[in-house]
Amino acid sequence: MAVFTRPRQAFVIAGVLGLALSATACGTGDDKKSSKAGSAECAAYEKYQGHDGKKVSIYASIRDAEADLLERSWSQFTDCTGIEIDYEGSGEFEAQLPVRVDGGNAPDIAFVPQPGLVKRFADAGKLKSLGADTKALAEQNMPADWLKYGTVNGTLYGVPLGANVKSFVWYSPKTFKEKGWEVPTTWDQLIALSDKIAASGIKPWCAGVESGDATGWPATDWIEDVVLRTQGPEVYDQWTTHTIPFNDPKIVDAVDRAGSILKNEKYVNGGFGGVKSITTTAFQEAGLPVTTGKCAMHRQASFYANQFPEGTKVAEDGDAFAFYFPTIDPSKGKPVLGAGEFVVGYADRPEVQAVQTYLVSAEYVNSRAKLGNWVTANNKLDIANVASPIDKLSVQILQDKTGTFRFDGSDLMPAGVGAGTFWKGMVEWLNGKATAPVLQGIESSWPK
Repeated sequence: MAVFTRPRQAFVIAGVLGLALSATACGTGDDKKSSKAGSAECAAYEKYQGHDGKKVSIYASIRDAEADLLERSWSQFTDCTGIEIDYEGSGEFEAQLPVRVDGGNAPDIAFVPQPGLVKRFADAGKLKSLGADTKALAEQNMPADWLKYGTVNGTLYGVPLGANVKSFVWYSPKTFKEKGWEVPTTWDQLIALSDKIAASGIKPWCAGVESGDATGWPATDWIEDVVLRTQGPEVYDQWTTHTIPFNDPKIVDAVDRAGSILKNEKYVNGGFGGVKSITTTAFQEAGLPVTTGKCAMHRQASFYANQFPEGTKVAEDGDAFAFYFPTIDPSKGKPVLGAGEFVVGYADRPEVQAVQTYLVSAEYVNSRAKLGNWVTANNKLDIANVASPIDKLSVQILQDKTGTFRFDGSDLMPAGVGAGTFWKGMVEWLNGKATAPVLQGIESSWPK
């Protein structure tokens, strides 16, 4: 899912932010326009003026600590322009957004993490094409490889916002050092380490796929990462576009390989129970046992850094950090799975277009990056504003020209499959259903 990817080695970090932004307000008071006019803090927002008192609603799946950071990231914009942003984050976003849109109650803007869902709305005539200013800035600031995921039938509807790297395994550097465990760099080393940890009486892995109406998505990431590592990007592309069937023997092999960890009672589920506990463990909680010694490893995206309790040191020498999910077949290169959100509009009022334009600007991406736990493919991001070690590692991976980047597969598939039968099928699989009937069920659901 998510949060949150395609050939992204085009990710370039460049540009120097001319105006140092802060997430603090320009001032206080109700008469925002008059009190901010001409102020140095608000000089960067002059181009967005003229909409004082107007409201723009935004709906997304971003919640909790990440949502707080999101709202802080545009606080200077709202204070300086007088535009009120009404943000709502929901754990049922994927299921509820189509209901709202089809029911005539669409938000002005949504942050959609599935290109397949963007296409569904565009094909139905529900989305507004980008305004001229937004489109021009997007084409200037975003890599072409990213823009193609927000483009439907030649029209750009979605502007990429945040990005994340999914090919990570979280662990505790402190625990690994104490136990004498080495970070694995190959699949064989990963399995050997898992066996060693299991023999010591500690469950080597913890996992959780519960996520409200989106339950199951973390397991799909496992499958996608393994497909990339065993079959390579070409077969991955064939799979996500249905050039080969969902239950092709190559995909069956990848699912069974993922199952050698996820469905192994000796390996999981540290801190929670047996294999079946994975389906009832919230993804937000699933990796926390790595910091308490109840499990050793947790495969999850870079954004998981936001889930650790306040005070947790997320660093190479800290309480928690992540290593690159090892390669399986060296001949398939160094695959990187990732994702991101696309800003789409269901309304095109001037104030809505102003917010869309701002979200692709240098001012916004640097404002958000300064708050931490966030990266983007926007080439106006100043690397000096990326403080978090895990974010810096994510940028390094995205910039690595030897890597092969692909967007989250379930997000590329038709929404009914990627955000439907694939998610549900993984829950059935983790609860004990065999690989073959699960994949056959997903294959049968693919739109004809």
